[in-house]
Amino acid sequence: MDFLKNILKNRKLIFQLGKNDFKNRFANTSLGSLWGFLSPFVFMFTYVIVFQYILKTGSAGNDPYIVWFLPGMSMWMCINDNILSASSSIRNYSYLVKKVVFPVDVIPIISIIATSFVSIFLFTISIIVCIIFNYMPNILMLIYIIFAAYAFIIAFTRFTSAISTLVPDFAQLLGILMQLFMWFTPIVWNLSMLNSHPLLQKIFQCMPFTYLVTGFRQVFIEGNIVTQGWGIYTAVFWIITIILMVWGNYVFKKSKKDFADVL
Repeated sequence: MDFLKNILKNRKLIFQLGKNDFKNRFANTSLGSLWGFLSPFVFMFTYVIVFQYILKTGSAGNDPYIVWFLPGMSMWMCINDNILSASSSIRNYSYLVKKVVFPVDVIPIISIIATSFVSIFLFTISIIVCIIFNYMPNILMLIYIIFAAYAFIIAFTRFTSAISTLVPDFAQLLGILMQLFMWFTPIVWNLSMLNSHPLLQKIFQCMPFTYLVTGFRQVFIEGNIVTQGWGIYTAVFWIITIILMVWGNYVFKKSKKDFADVL
């Protein structure tokens, strides 16, 4: 696939541009890149305080709420921030599209790399907190679920980055949809709450967002969504991801000739 060849061929340039993108987001502030880490850190722990101590939301089984919540929220923030950032990346990098010979295919990857500095930080915080509570990570599961997350993000944003470039209003719609997906994904609520609605529970379990959030949570706590139900949820996840990749790649390749005209 040309897309993967372009990534491998330009990997050093992509990483450098991604690093510069992350630094430039906070270039005019005194704390610089620290704001990129401080803001989501405060956001996550605010949720812990509100839901554990104020609303007194229960956790999964006998696990501490912070161990149950932090991995799920850190994975969601990774997915959400990467999707929104990569989807608007071509408009943000319009000068590369219009003025230079540049492989447009890899522009969303630049934004994904820039956003991933914060994602890696949040993953690290989750791992450290869970270890403090004596919940050791399953390393193989950790590697698999992060790989699965980025495979889905890249597949999803192949489509959304093309559409957001051609139809600017789509970026606003996507922001609203991601807010809805957050509340429909079991991040602050537990899937066991739907035990009395088995069909609805199955539908939610088949959502890619649920698969990734639950999978990262199960890196630390008991359970294995990868093999649960004889691997049905894993099969559904990868089928959806592959379909998104094929469809998104088709839409992107068909649309990119029009990018320069609309920017």
